[in-house]
Amino acid sequence: MNTPHVVVVMGVAGTGKTTIGPLLAARLGVPYAEGDDFHPPANIAKMSAGTPLTDDDRWPWLDAIGDWAHGRAGLGGVVSCSALKRSYRDRLRAAAPGLVFVHLAGDRALIEDRMSHRQGHFMPTALLDSQFATLQPLQEDEPGVVVDVAGSPEEITGRAAKALATLS
Repeated sequence: MNTPHVVVVMGVAGTGKTTIGPLLAARLGVPYAEGDDFHPPANIAKMSAGTPLTDDDRWPWLDAIGDWAHGRAGLGGVVSCSALKRSYRDRLRAAAPGLVFVHLAGDRALIEDRMSHRQGHFMPTALLDSQFATLQPLQEDEPGVVVDVAGSPEEITGRAAKALATLS
């Protein structure tokens, strides 16, 4: 990638978006934004209570992330955002054309194990099934790459950076 792109690190809860996002941003030399910080308090309260968000809950959150990404156009940046559905990614791209996605993907058992060891995060393991049920993987016409989450954060970040370098 020659021009600084805005990269959305996406995937279900527990794939490491919050860990890989800042590492990837540092590697690319661009700012990082934590997608969870764009959630309104009502969304965090719902998820903390084990209630999956609806699309209506997600639209303002996605719009806020899209606004941030739009402001980084031509400058580059990395933001974490589950972006589980195509319609969510389309909404983000409408706000910030040129976005590219890094889909962190992996074995459900590995992801659940990682989630069970997290401390201080509002997303309970009980919502993992709803995340996988909602997930619509990147389609061929969507700019992005899929990166396996097995291995250390440094290994995953290296795979993501290498895969991004192959995009035109």
